[in-house]
Amino acid sequence: MRIFYDIDSRLDRIIAEKSPSANPVIVRVTGFDEESIEDFHDDMDDAHRTGQPVIPIVIDSFGGSAYGCLNMVSAIQNAKLPVATICTSKAMSAGAILFCFGTEGMRFMDPNAIMMIHDVSSDTFGKVEDIKADATHVDFLNKTMYKRIAKHLGHPDNYFLDLVKQHNHIDWYLTAKDAKKHKIVNHLCVPKFEVKISLDIKFVV
Repeated sequence: MRIFYDIDSRLDRIIAEKSPSANPVIVRVTGFDEESIEDFHDDMDDAHRTGQPVIPIVIDSFGGSAYGCLNMVSAIQNAKLPVATICTSKAMSAGAILFCFGTEGMRFMDPNAIMMIHDVSSDTFGKVEDIKADATHVDFLNKTMYKRIAKHLGHPDNYFLDLVKQHNHIDWYLTAKDAKKHKIVNHLCVPKFEVKISLDIKFVV
C-alpha cells in the first residue's frame, strides 16, 4: 500500500509517529526503594507495549530493600516476554538477587563487572521479643530466597546456602568468571539492541 503526501505535509510528524513503536525500552535498576519500584513497573509495562522481543534489565546497583527486590522479581517472573538481565558494572546484594532471575540463556555480565552475594540483613530495633520474631522471619526469608535462586539456576535447593556458609556468611564477591562458573551468568559480554526501521520516502514528479 502506498500513501502519497503533498509537498507541504508534515513528514517530520509522520516519521516521528512511526519511530517510537520501534524504540525498545531498556529497564535500568540502581536502587530498590519505593520510587525505584514504581519506575521499574512503569518501564516493564512500556516494554511490553513496544513489540520488542526481549526486555533488557540493566543492573548497576549496590543493593537495597529485600522486599523491593522481591517485588521486582515477581514482575520478572510474571512478564509475558523473556527478560535479559545485564550487569555492566556491579550487581550487589539485592542487585545480585534480581540479576539471577533473568531468563535462562539471557543473563549477561561485563567481564570486568563485580557481583556480591550476602545474607538478608535487618535493622530492627525494639523489644527483645520483637527482635527475635524479626530474626526468625529474616532467616526464613534468607533461606527461601537462596532456594528460589538455586531452583531458577538449575541447582539443588541448598546450593547457595552451602556456599554462603562456606564463606562464613560474610560478603561474597564474585568476578564475572566466578559467576559464570556457578551458572549465575550465561554470557561474559554486554549485548546490544539492533533496531531496523523500514521507511521508504520518494520524491514523486
